[in-house]
Amino acid sequence: MQSFPLTETTFLLPGPVGDLEVLVTPNENSTRAATAIVCHPHPLYGGTMNNKVVTTLARTFRDLGLHVVRFNFRGIGKSVGQYAEGKGELDDLLAIVAWVKQVRPQDEIWLSGFSFGACIAAKAATQISVAQLVTIAPAVKHLDMRDLPPITAPWLLVQGENDEVVLPEDVYAWVETRDPQPKLIRLPGAGHFFHGQLMDLRRAIEANL
Repeated sequence: MQSFPLTETTFLLPGPVGDLEVLVTPNENSTRAATAIVCHPHPLYGGTMNNKVVTTLARTFRDLGLHVVRFNFRGIGKSVGQYAEGKGELDDLLAIVAWVKQVRPQDEIWLSGFSFGACIAAKAATQISVAQLVTIAPAVKHLDMRDLPPITAPWLLVQGENDEVVLPEDVYAWVETRDPQPKLIRLPGAGHFFHGQLMDLRRAIEANL
């Protein structure tokens, strides 16, 4: 089995339908036994683990003292397979979680994601024990999140108020249906990709974790 690397490394891990491309950023000065797993936006619309919002999340978690794992969903980069309507991508994430639990059994699991990836992370948080969930602009209409079971983990949701892809009013209405509800942070002026506001996004996450 692939061990947890000591330096930032990209490698392939066995996934549900073939290898998954994984990028691990270990924290040499880790202050807590925790690993954050970050999920990228929609595979059919250019989403990859190198997306700038995903990268911002990864750097934020690293600087908060966590180890960080990013990966490409099936069919993206060197990951084998093809888009699977969110169901297969959830299986991909659960495979990554299982690997982290094997190689770092003492670590808390933090889940995070942006847009499509935020929904996949939220779905996983209803199936496994998660110490913290962070969702950025979850695409709640695109993946139909109405029937999602309750999420009991601590949960931070950040939504740009000028999002032109994931309509803020859709997210706010969905949040109102949740019990328990996430901690909702509305970021004034921010569009879907947080152009020019990545540092604002980072500060919002740091201030609320």
